[in-house]
Amino acid sequence: MELSTLVEDGQPGWTRRVFSDAYKQSRALVKTMMQVAGLAVTLDPAGNLIGKLGGGDPELPPLVVGSHSDTVSAGGRFDGMVGVVAAVEVARILAGHGGALRHPLWIVDFLGEEPNQFGISCLGSRAVTGHLTAEHLALRDETGASLGDALRTSGCRPDELASTRWPDGSLHAYLELHIEQGARLERAGRQIGVVTCIAGISRASIDIEGRADHAGTTPMDLRRDALQGAAELVLGTEVIGRVQEADEDGVATAGRLLVEPNSTNVVPARALLNVELRSVFETWLRNRSTDLETLAGRVASSRSLAVTVQWVSQGDPVPCDPRLRRILSQSAARVGTVPLELPSGASHDAAHIARIAPIAMLFIPSRDGRSHCPEEWSDPWEVTLGAKALLQAVLDVDGAAL
Repeated sequence: MELSTLVEDGQPGWTRRVFSDAYKQSRALVKTMMQVAGLAVTLDPAGNLIGKLGGGDPELPPLVVGSHSDTVSAGGRFDGMVGVVAAVEVARILAGHGGALRHPLWIVDFLGEEPNQFGISCLGSRAVTGHLTAEHLALRDETGASLGDALRTSGCRPDELASTRWPDGSLHAYLELHIEQGARLERAGRQIGVVTCIAGISRASIDIEGRADHAGTTPMDLRRDALQGAAELVLGTEVIGRVQEADEDGVATAGRLLVEPNSTNVVPARALLNVELRSVFETWLRNRSTDLETLAGRVASSRSLAVTVQWVSQGDPVPCDPRLRRILSQSAARVGTVPLELPSGASHDAAHIARIAPIAMLFIPSRDGRSHCPEEWSDPWEVTLGAKALLQAVLDVDGAAL
């Protein structure tokens, strides 16, 4: 609730986007929380805030627990923040008992998990796995500023990203507590979920170029209206998202649209559309990506438009480590719950950390399945139970041979 007071002025909901002043303030608060909990805190070149607690054997690889503290525009108070605050609380309890782990414990607030104006998400977790590339840094927003520029302005050091990377196999495990952002737990009457797989996400930026003309004097059959082409792509995206084949399905969303010159009496000359596809099935994602490119070509041809599809990111589904899943199910049972195994339709920093270490996630319920909106809510007792399950999981995973 204290973090939720740090929001962007004049924005709806609980808006705290990466690179905003409110985000910088929130991370200062998280840093203080980490220090009060007894952690040694550093900020790496990619902007990841890391609190470290020593283990009984400093030669062992660290056990890492993390999430994020940024939000989407008009977002909620729990997505990401529950995982950060609960992880700090786990560390505080352990530090208060003189450090009860064999492994060092790292608590991480990853930079910018949510998608931003550059069309890319999970900045911090991409960086530590070596997948925040020069091409990503060169991405530009509608003002012409690059992602690299935004990072520098925020005090990050993108020229030193190589030093940020965590080598493959250098972690004992990675755990993340998160709100479900769906309604399966609530519908099943369960309090804790153990994630089986994190959906893959393919994000496309579609540039639709037409021609500006006078809206009153240009006949309909002579128009090259970029917005009409974008509208056809938006509706086609919905059709693509409803495709189910071989018991595999997913979702497709046209979530962001910019129009130029955006004037009532001018035929739109250009539209920029962002589309994302999500599924836990790799073949579904691949086939729907082809469908979107085919649709773009058809729109370009039928409307005499130039349509370019650029895949900003394409991530495969990420299964959680089966050994860790078993441990987390046992941990949840130890705190008095009957966990539900379920997939995650949302992506998380864990999906990127899976490239270098075994990962697992715990979910707590989201009221009515709502998320990425001001109505996002989890009851305090659910957050508390999630933190207890996370503490038990940390203890159990610390003692396991993985």
